[in-house]
Amino acid sequence: MLSSDDLLFFLALASANSLTDAARKLDVTPSAVTQRLAGLERRLGIGLVDRSGRRMALTDEGELLAERARGICADLGGLADALASRRGQVAGHLRVLAPLGFGQRYVAPAIARFRRQCPEVTATLTLSDRPGSLATHTWDVLIHIGELRDSALVMHRLARNRRVLCAAPAYLKRRGVPDHPEALHEHDCIALRENDEDVTLWRLRHDDGAMATVRIDPVLACNDGGAARHWALAGMGVLVRSEWDVADLLRQGRLVELLPGWHLPDANIVALVASRKARSARTEHFLQHLHELGGRAPWLQAAS
Repeated sequence: MLSSDDLLFFLALASANSLTDAARKLDVTPSAVTQRLAGLERRLGIGLVDRSGRRMALTDEGELLAERARGICADLGGLADALASRRGQVAGHLRVLAPLGFGQRYVAPAIARFRRQCPEVTATLTLSDRPGSLATHTWDVLIHIGELRDSALVMHRLARNRRVLCAAPAYLKRRGVPDHPEALHEHDCIALRENDEDVTLWRLRHDDGAMATVRIDPVLACNDGGAARHWALAGMGVLVRSEWDVADLLRQGRLVELLPGWHLPDANIVALVASRKARSARTEHFLQHLHELGGRAPWLQAAS
């Protein structure tokens, strides 16, 4: 009837916004997803997905299958963990969700190092510019940066991460250096749209306790940190960016930190996981591995 691969396929489909989105997550073509779904529905004799509207939606039967599949896959994962622990090994499949830029630069190498330590573990890393908008039950570990909305998962802080107001020397030479947050209204500003935050409202606090709130009208906006950083480096405007992404550029003088004494809210790097009782051994070991990464804060190492 149904294999574990069928259940994992349908869970990936159930967490996607569309068949195209599912194909991207599964790294296959949209036609392959359509054919596999049709084959699954044909074998079961029921429709699992309603494709009549603009957005894909599960039928009642599809919702039931997804709910039962989560339980079955969790049980299989627990069984694999139990058997592996009898052999003194960490094994099974690890599913990690991370922000796009940070995931590429730090989480992907961390997974590679972790797998060298635990070769019985396989892993899937999903990168997204809006990780907070995706279903939380699909992953073992969610890496989050910035404002965190309510979550039923357990949060582990991995590293402090400042947000930095910065611009390229060429831009500052051309437009001048702002001496107060209100002066930002006279500058070209770049907005990075991520995590569904209000990214055009910049809140700053001075060392003396004074507060300033600036509503910017961005000349450029993007949902990709790499593109926004490129614009700033090209002298296109003032950018708010995480320290993990610009620390090396600040040290090199390619970007300049602005408004000394004024501070933006931190955007700490955290890991979200299930409660300890519900966590697998591989998740627990990977979480420890991430704590070691956060403790080193590699983006700051060159400065120490």
